[in-house]
Amino acid sequence: MGKEHLIQIRRDLHRIPEIGFQEFKTQQYLLSLLKQFPEDRLEVKTWKTGIFALVKGMNPKKTIGYRADIDGLPITEETDYDFRSEHPGFMHACGHDLHMTIAIGILTHFVHNPISDNVLFLFQPAEEGPGGAEPMLNSEVAKEWRPDIITALHISPELPVGTIATKPGLLFANTSELFIDLKGKGGHAAYPHTTNDMVVAACSLVTQLQTIVARNIDPLDSAVITVGKITGGTVQNIIAENARLEGTIRTLSVESMDKVKERIEAIVNGIEIGFSCKATIDYGSMYHQVDNDETLTTEFMHFISEHTSYDVRECTEAMTGEDFGYMVDQISGFMFWLGVGSPYGLHHAKLQPDETAIEVAVDAMCKYISYKANH
Repeated sequence: MGKEHLIQIRRDLHRIPEIGFQEFKTQQYLLSLLKQFPEDRLEVKTWKTGIFALVKGMNPKKTIGYRADIDGLPITEETDYDFRSEHPGFMHACGHDLHMTIAIGILTHFVHNPISDNVLFLFQPAEEGPGGAEPMLNSEVAKEWRPDIITALHISPELPVGTIATKPGLLFANTSELFIDLKGKGGHAAYPHTTNDMVVAACSLVTQLQTIVARNIDPLDSAVITVGKITGGTVQNIIAENARLEGTIRTLSVESMDKVKERIEAIVNGIEIGFSCKATIDYGSMYHQVDNDETLTTEFMHFISEHTSYDVRECTEAMTGEDFGYMVDQISGFMFWLGVGSPYGLHHAKLQPDETAIEVAVDAMCKYISYKANH
């Protein structure tokens, strides 16, 4: 499959972003591509809005897995693309359109250039939320076609095209959503003494939450608590009866995640007492850290460095969340950053990755997977 065809596939996918477990058009588009291949070389099974595609090896002794996430984000696109999103309020602002296209490019190569081992492609829904990796991996299809090793990539707008960056061990953080609802007693703004004001309670809670990282987490560890949204009240002259905080927690260790949640719960209990209110906490979606297999990652970095002209770098760990962490928790594998040289970053309404990075990733992964089939 030529690079022009792959770029067209990326643009087709960019037009139809869909959020987690609603990727119906995306699934149908991918299936239309996969149906073009002979059934004796490729077996396809669906799972919810995701797809398993098994490229059959000539004399398989193992199965090499490759995962591509397929969902978009609830962001209104602000690019000047002539192929910009056709779904108002939604955009492929995290590069999953490139991820899918790269997977199709790699799959096409191995359908037409058989190797000894099986190669399993997992087109995974709901990476951005509520999380599709864990249930997909626990599905009956995944149990039947369970890969022996697994890999994936994520685009990096900060890195130039031709750059591949990763590291053995911890790559991405543990992440958890955070939702806190406060319920007090509303009333007239002229009579605050007869109410329990949840706007005041919410403001106090935000301030106290920021002390957790500063005073409860080892300075040599890392954690971030972000409250990205607060809602409360109905109008300016009514004291708010309800307030809601929405945010995220990110840590570089499981232990720190447990500690952060322990402290959040203690502080919220204090808010209940101090402001005579009721509070509930919901941690929403939680993603396991991406912990790259040290042997496989080192081998991959050495192979790409020795057998391609691409710039291989060892990066530092990031506070980024990725539910691929569930897959490498159960299966030996790794993830890496792919440079796409965009002036705008991930989750930005103007993200514009350089499409020439698609060919870089397809070439690198075809060479590496072929190597792994013989080692």
